[in-house]
Amino acid sequence: MKTLCQEESIKVPKGIKITIKSKIVEVTGKHGTLKRDFKHLPIELWLANGGKEVKARMYFAKSKQLSMLRSVCSHIANLFEGVAKKFEYRLRLVYAHFPINANIVNGGKTVEIRNFIGEKIVRTVHMLPGVTCEKSATTKDELVVSGADIELTGRSSALIHQSCLVKDKDIRKFLDGIYVSSHGVKED
Repeated sequence: MKTLCQEESIKVPKGIKITIKSKIVEVTGKHGTLKRDFKHLPIELWLANGGKEVKARMYFAKSKQLSMLRSVCSHIANLFEGVAKKFEYRLRLVYAHFPINANIVNGGKTVEIRNFIGEKIVRTVHMLPGVTCEKSATTKDELVVSGADIELTGRSSALIHQSCLVKDKDIRKFLDGIYVSSHGVKED
């Protein structure tokens, strides 16, 4: 059954500027500007209450299609959190025998991984734009990937994880690799 009209709204936090023009949302905060395009979705997006609230509306949609309303609001909330606080992914270097050696070069833009299961090859992983990587100050064998855009930050940490996959061995026994241990909003 189709719903005639469904609406979702999300409040704009203090200190954040937002513009919506033809379903392109641009959010500006203390950590820069993020832009996101929702043109592929059949929804209405506009600013209400004098720019204090973002509203999304949809007409004549089935329940599966209505789910995109909440998704759009979640994406916009992630933009708000990203420009206000940044996102961070913490990755742990896990090894049984050969210690994995990770070097951060190019000012946090590139990670070089050496000695993975004793291999001589040097794996280089380039961070996506706007994402930086550093070694954790408190924990041994930990990398911290941080950035304002949640998608680019998550993808960068996935690139690091996928660069160290064990091939041609029983992965239940060979558990070496770089794994995401935690992720979320950066604590100031």
